[in-house]
Amino acid sequence: MTTTPEQRLAQLGLVLPPVTLPRGNFDAWVLDGSMLYLSGKGWPMRADAEAVPKVGRDMSLEEARGHAHEVGLHLIATMKHALGELSRVRRVVKLLGMVNAVPDFTGHTEVINGCSDLMVAVFCVAGRHALQAIGVAALPRRVAVELAASVSVMRDAN
Repeated sequence: MTTTPEQRLAQLGLVLPPVTLPRGNFDAWVLDGSMLYLSGKGWPMRADAEAVPKVGRDMSLEEARGHAHEVGLHLIATMKHALGELSRVRRVVKLLGMVNAVPDFTGHTEVINGCSDLMVAVFCVAGRHALQAIGVAALPRRVAVELAASVSVMRDAN
């Protein structure tokens, strides 16, 4: 018997967070034909007074990987909000991951794998994707990790 992505989330003991609206003149997602584009989502959110975390100095690779997993949950929540049900996801096509890291840090892909592994756990083979992982000097809202996604979807039967 085939399980749905929602059933796999439940089996993994994962709960999707609420979808938050962007703080700017853009959308959290855009559905264009059979492609769903998700705007960047970052984690963890910090107050303006808090120090900007740098992976490789203030945060370990494993801690940052956990943040990438958390961002993945937010991306999946946005997919569900946009599509109604996650079984409409045909394939996660590409993830773009950005890591706020010290200049000599080289584990960007390993950090973003926290999200990649989640996508495969929830969507199985359809969760495998192309990946671009880069290091940056800073990210909006003082986050350590930010990800955006492109997703191929099945058209709504209605």
